[in-house]
Order: sequence, then structure tokens, then C-alpha cells
Amino acid sequence: MVCWCRSSSSFVRVAYCGNWQSSLRRRLLHLRLKLSLPSPHLLLPFITRTNSLQIKTTMDSPQNDQIAPAAAQPMSKNAQKRLLKQQRYEAKIAEKKAQMREHKRTEVELKQKEWQEKLANLDEEEREKLIETRKALRRERMEKRLAMKGKSTERLQEARINGQNVVIDLEFAHLMTSKELKSLVKQVTYCYAINRRCALPARIWLTGCNGEMQNHLMRIPGYDQWFFEKEERSYVEALQDQKENLVYLTADSENVLDELDPKSIYIIGGLVDRNRCKGITMNKAKEQGIKTAKLPIGAYMKMSSSQVCSSY
Repeated sequence: MVCWCRSSSSFVRVAYCGNWQSSLRRRLLHLRLKLSLPSPHLLLPFITRTNSLQIKTTMDSPQNDQIAPAAAQPMSKNAQKRLLKQQRYEAKIAEKKAQMREHKRTEVELKQKEWQEKLANLDEEEREKLIETRKALRRERMEKRLAMKGKSTERLQEARINGQNVVIDLEFAHLMTSKELKSLVKQVTYCYAINRRCALPARIWLTGCNGEMQNHLMRIPGYDQWFFEKEERSYVEALQDQKENLVYLTADSENVLDELDPKSIYIIGGLVDRNRCKGITMNKAKEQGIKTAKLPIGAYMKMSSSQVCSSY
């Protein structure tokens, strides 16, 4: 059932079914409070029935005539395409995660079933012996894992004193999309995992770590316990007393880095741009008066065009 509610400043179309009179009064009182309208005079021509509630307001004042077009401005075709692409990507990721969870759940259930069947085929003495053996193996595995974790922690603490200094420059967040930021966070996580397992780990700095970049990093479980030097300031401010030792690694440099200098502090640009921002790290280093160098990637890897080695 549809009726029109009219006031001096608006028309409100309300469709409702069932006990419509009392429901309509309650709805109009709610609209009056929400829209700050005077008490409306009701015109109740019965037009049609519906199973849902629909409300449409059209303001005829000059001020609202100016606001309405801006609020109802349609999206451009490119914006619609980007939105659709993002929605498809998020749906694909969600589906992939659901499949992985289902696969892990199936594997756990299968292992539990095999274990129960194995126990069922043994007598009580053999069953207790097998359970005790399994517990002993689990304890041994946990002790070994804790010992390895302790050793890696010792190596990382030693790296803070004698390790090679490497800076990841995170000041390019404003140039990346949300997808590219997530890719960069994944690469930073990978760097930490590899560095933790190294026999001679480096002392890694995260500089310019603030804003949206910081929010993405804080979502990583255990990030606050990482053995990284985390700085909200830029590397120039954080390491201003060692500026002469700063070396920005960029593929646009003419200086090939064949050997690492323990006194040097090597800077890696934290930027995922799919080669969109060409020369940005080289120009930044020149503006700051910092030495530059490039890794000899071309001498050890066959690259089709760009000498930038990236992942993810």
C-alpha cells in the first residue's frame, strides 16, 4: 500500500503493508524527527500493495535543489571499472582463503580419523606405548623449535651491534594503491622471516613508518616483537650523524656494487609501482645528496628489459 505524505518543504512516499495505519503514523513520526519536518498532512490514495518498506524524499527548496545533484553524481566509466575490478579481486581472494581453510580442515579430519583407526586396531598395552611415543616426539620437536628460536634471537641481538645496516624506505605509501601496499607489506614480512633464519642476519631499519603504511604493518601478528629498528622519521633524520655512509640502491645508478662495505648503510626503496614511477629513487637520492649504487643483477640473472628484481 502506497501513500504520499506532504509538508511545506517535502514529499515523502511511504509503502507499507499489514496494519498500515498505526505503522504509517509511527514511520511518519520517525521521519519528522529525522528530517526535522513540520507535522505533515496525509493524503492516502491507495495505489498498490508491497511486501517491503520504501521511502523516497524529494525536497523542493532552492537550497536542496543545489545539494541534490552533487550527492547523486554518477560514477565515471573508469571509476566503475576500477570498482568492479577491485570487487572481483576481493571476491577471488575470499574464495581462495575459504578453499584453503576447507582444505586444512579436511586434512586435519583425515589425520584424526587415521589415528583413531590405528589405535582401534591395537591392544591396550600397544596403544599406551604408541601414545607415549607420540607425546615424546612432540616434546622433542617443541624443545628443538624453542632452541632454534633462542639461537635466532641471539643472532638478531648481535646483528644490532655488528650487523650490516640495511634501510627499507617506506616513504612512498602515497604513490601506491591498496593492493600495492599489501604486496609491499608481504615483501617486508618475507624479509624479516629470511633475515631471522640467516646465519649472519642484517640490522634492518624501517624508516618513514607512519600513516597508512603503519596501519598495514600493525595488522601483522607479532609485528611489535620484530627485531627491526622502526622509525617514523625518514632515514636522513634517523641517521643524520651517519649521512656520509648512506648509499641508496637504485637500478638507475651507474655505480655497480660488487662488495658490501660494513660501514655503509644501504637503502632499499619500499615501492611497488610496476615500473610506473621511473627514476624516483635516483632523483630522491640526488636531491638529498646521498651516494647511489646498483646491484649487479644483470651479471648474474638474465633480464628481458628492466634490471629491477621484484617479487609478488
